[in-house]
Amino acid sequence: MTSALQLVRSSSLPMLVQDEIERMIMTGELAPGMRINESDVAAGFGTSRGPVREALRALEETGLVRNEKNRGVFVREIQLDEAEEIYELREALEEIIGRRVAERLDPTLLQQLEELVGAMEDASAQKDAGQYAALNLRFHERLLEAAGSRKLTETYRRLVKELHLFRMQALTKGGGLDVSADEHRSILAAIASGDPASAGAALRKHVAASRARMLKAHRQQTQAGSQSP
Repeated sequence: MTSALQLVRSSSLPMLVQDEIERMIMTGELAPGMRINESDVAAGFGTSRGPVREALRALEETGLVRNEKNRGVFVREIQLDEAEEIYELREALEEIIGRRVAERLDPTLLQQLEELVGAMEDASAQKDAGQYAALNLRFHERLLEAAGSRKLTETYRRLVKELHLFRMQALTKGGGLDVSADEHRSILAAIASGDPASAGAALRKHVAASRARMLKAHRQQTQAGSQSP
């Protein structure tokens, strides 16, 4: 008879695989348009292809990957106009998150955010875009958790995950790595003030600046492509 421990392992493995693939997409290790090889992923986890296939189906539902018949599974790409719409929606959502977090001011949360911002400043100084991206995701995810709204969480996560390509471009090519940590330090200060309006405004300003960097990076990439022989 299958033991309870085996059942837990078998049911949680697809989720663990999904979380790791998602992390790799969000931090740029798996680039937009890249094909995800089921066999390679399964070998990396030391498992069969079943849990990997299940994880990829879940990621397809979230909009992070696409499945092309007879070709395989690829990291999803989105177009610029769609990215701009998502950034616009994210500005509004982040403002709501900032307001809710400031209203529920928690010393433990502030300490966690302080540690994350400190680590972000270190990653920025070392020009480690991959590490910075991971810390940035954790910072905003922690705020989302602290906001305490299930519907807000569901909406935010679905939208923001689709921005993985453009967020990395804004960070590495739009100048974000040089200024983003300072923006997060300002967000932390606004939240710590306990003023919902200030906290909301700081988050909205940060997303607007990130959007501008994304557009700058996209323009540079487009110009470089047009000048290539």
